[in-house]
Amino acid sequence: MKAITVLYGMLMLAFMVPITMQAQQMIDKDVPYVPTKQEVVEAMLTLANVGPNDMLYDLGCGDGRIVVTAAKKFGAKAVGIDIDPERIQEARENAQKAAVENKVAFLQQDLFKADFSKASVVSLYLLPSVNMKLRPKLLQLKPGTRVVSHAFDMGDWKPDKQMVVGNSTIYLWTVPDVK
Repeated sequence: MKAITVLYGMLMLAFMVPITMQAQQMIDKDVPYVPTKQEVVEAMLTLANVGPNDMLYDLGCGDGRIVVTAAKKFGAKAVGIDIDPERIQEARENAQKAAVENKVAFLQQDLFKADFSKASVVSLYLLPSVNMKLRPKLLQLKPGTRVVSHAFDMGDWKPDKQMVVGNSTIYLWTVPDVK
């Protein structure tokens, strides 16, 4: 009987450790990973008027598709930031497949602690609460910096432009000159 109890305990431990680790990973992430459709990616970059002179930062970059597209199709330099090491690895592989690894970088960081002050464009597909938490930091960026968001707005910071692509709404703001 004691052997069965020990075996049961070991099985429970083996089963519970991965569940606990997965739960902790979910706690550490503010936003679930949901990829943006490619047509929306291209519309976001077009709406933000991304070009070869831009430095784009994608906050919560996931598999890197916005960063890779900004480099490959729009000629921009780009940096993707994500807290998930698996997404960062996938993004790096996607950049290599697209032959843009010399124009992009991917950083595994907490986007609230990351330095994206060199951005001329910031792209987001985050939750409304996360956008609002980021808003003060975004408003401190250099005047003229463009911020483009898939699906979610910034509360009372009214967008300069917005458009609908399929079932998705895209918002664009320009960081104002504070006088």
